[in-house]
Amino acid sequence: MANVVVVGSQWGDEGKGKIVDWLSERADVVVRFQGGHNAGHTLVIDGVVYKLSLLPSGIVRPGKASVIGNGVVLDPWALLSEIESIHEKGVAVSPKNLKISEQVTLILPLHRNLDLAREKTAGKGRIGTTGRGIGPAYEDKIARRAIRLGDLADLDELDNKIERLLFHHNALLRGMGVDEVSGDNLRSQLHEVAPKVLPYAAAVWKDLDIARSRGDRILFEGAQGTMLDIDHGTYPFVTSSNVVAGQAAVGSGLGPNSIDFVLGITKAYTTRVGGGPFPTELKNEIGQLLGERGHEFGTVTGRPRRCGWFDAVLVRQAVKINGVNGIALTKLDVLDGVGNLNVCTGYKIDGKIYDHLPASTAKQAKVEPIYEIMEGWTESTEGARSWAELPATCIKYIRRIEELIEAPVALLSTSPERDDTILVQDPFAD
Repeated sequence: MANVVVVGSQWGDEGKGKIVDWLSERADVVVRFQGGHNAGHTLVIDGVVYKLSLLPSGIVRPGKASVIGNGVVLDPWALLSEIESIHEKGVAVSPKNLKISEQVTLILPLHRNLDLAREKTAGKGRIGTTGRGIGPAYEDKIARRAIRLGDLADLDELDNKIERLLFHHNALLRGMGVDEVSGDNLRSQLHEVAPKVLPYAAAVWKDLDIARSRGDRILFEGAQGTMLDIDHGTYPFVTSSNVVAGQAAVGSGLGPNSIDFVLGITKAYTTRVGGGPFPTELKNEIGQLLGERGHEFGTVTGRPRRCGWFDAVLVRQAVKINGVNGIALTKLDVLDGVGNLNVCTGYKIDGKIYDHLPASTAKQAKVEPIYEIMEGWTESTEGARSWAELPATCIKYIRRIEELIEAPVALLSTSPERDDTILVQDPFAD
């Protein structure tokens, strides 16, 4: 059976939640493999809206196994709150349908506080972090001083880990003029939360290997988007983890040969949240129109997203970096009646033409987009479920995008509703 990795091909917010939910009907296991609760997925199912940040999108489907892999950083209090939130909407979460790698790094209150303090003092140097402690938690992971989920099973051994952690953090806080963290308070918090989250802990890599051996279909769910990747994104305006397809193997404990199909979720226009370069950004009435029609507000933060024309240069770059086999084109209906559509086909920097986004922040700041103008359509595409329901000019727009990004469209999404999806190529097909 084929296993599928879903990644964002832009700056996140491409509609991964709906697509993963739609694909999860064909999957047996859904795995989150990186990021934290800074990423948000919105699912609309039979008119009910589910907003997920940590839980894999498959959790709303009965009979599916959901997994949070070792590549994730986990805020246990946020997890419990999210479990309670969707429980109120009729979704039951238990160790039977959710397993969390015992190797995940925990996001602690001190991580959130440090994140907010840094952003507050950064002034114009702010990078637009969500302030949820993601970055500081990954820092501790790499520096080998993190507390992991499995550590909560040995509470008597926590003192040395807490002491090592606070030696670093309190030195930072003193330097920033911020109150230091009490070891006793942190110890008490961990003792209190441990019995609530430990039942979900598991050797996830082993469970996934068993699932793969018996032929289960595994869906790997990424968060954010390729241009927010710590290595391949618009650094330093990026997230703190690798978000590309290769991370699916590292962040879950399965080898690279477990990946059969990479699906790049791609919005029919472009958005991003927070600071950083955005070559095709529209600071005009069209950008405002796209934002209003597309309901472009962050699932987690509520911040309005910056909107712009489709950037084929960035998406093509993401296609190459991820090894994308096909894309899922989302929010096509937002472009209905907009008029002529611009598609970015190249960049000009200091008079030189580029077919990719250079890594230099100085060059990124100087990018001038080169546009190809395409005819728009006046008919509605909202809710379309077949090619026959799409206007001819809309199909022409889609085909041109395929040519420019050098990848085929495998799925088309024409509304937030689960069933308003056109299947061109089933990623799970052998």
